[in-house]
Amino acid sequence: MNWDWNYAFEALPELLTHFAKYTLVATVLGTILAAILGLVFAIIRYLRIPVLAQLTTAFIEFIRSTPLLIQLFFLFFALPSLGVTLSPMTAGVIGLGVHYACYCADVYRAGIEAVPTGQWEASTALHLPQRITWQRVVLPQAIRNVLPALGNYAIAMFKETPFLALITVPELVHTARAFGSQTYEWLEPLTLAGLIFLAASYPTALLLRRLEIKLKTS
Repeated sequence: MNWDWNYAFEALPELLTHFAKYTLVATVLGTILAAILGLVFAIIRYLRIPVLAQLTTAFIEFIRSTPLLIQLFFLFFALPSLGVTLSPMTAGVIGLGVHYACYCADVYRAGIEAVPTGQWEASTALHLPQRITWQRVVLPQAIRNVLPALGNYAIAMFKETPFLALITVPELVHTARAFGSQTYEWLEPLTLAGLIFLAASYPTALLLRRLEIKLKTS
C-alpha cells in the first residue's frame, strides 16, 4: 500500500473541520465542566457538609470505578428509556466533564490542603467572612498550585474524545473512519487523524511543563 498525497489532501480539510467542530469543542466544554464541577466536589468534601459530603464521595468513587465508555452509553442509550433524551454532543460533553470532574476533585483537594495554615489563621483573625476567605485567599492559591495537573487532565480528555464516536458524534476519528470506508483506503485518513492529535496535544503538554516550572520558581 502506497501513500497517496492527493487522497490525503482531499481528506485533510474534512478532518480538520470535524476536529474543530466536534473534537475541540467537546474537549473545551468538557474541561470547563470538569473544572467547575470538580471544584464544587472538592469544597463539599473539604467542608464535610453532612449527608452531601458522603453522597458526593460515593458518587465520585462510583464514577472513578466504572469505565468512561459505559457512562457515555448510559447517558446516550439508557437515559431515553427514563424519559431523558440527550443529543450525542451533549451526552459526550456531560460524560467527559463528569468523569474527569471526579479526578479533578482530588487535585483541587490537594491544592486546598497545600494552602499554608497561616493563611487560614490570618483570615480568621481579620474576621473575614467564609465566602471572602475562600474567594480571595484560599482558592486563588489552590488553583494556582494545581493548574498544571488540571491541564494534564484536559489533555487526557482530549485523547479520549474518540470514544464519542461510539455514541455517533462525528469527531475526528469517526470522520477518518467514515472517509476511509468510502474507498477502503485507511492509511491516509487514520494517519492524518493521529498527526492532528499529536500536533494539538504535544505542544500543549510542553506549555504545561513550562507553566509548572514557572509556578514552582515564582
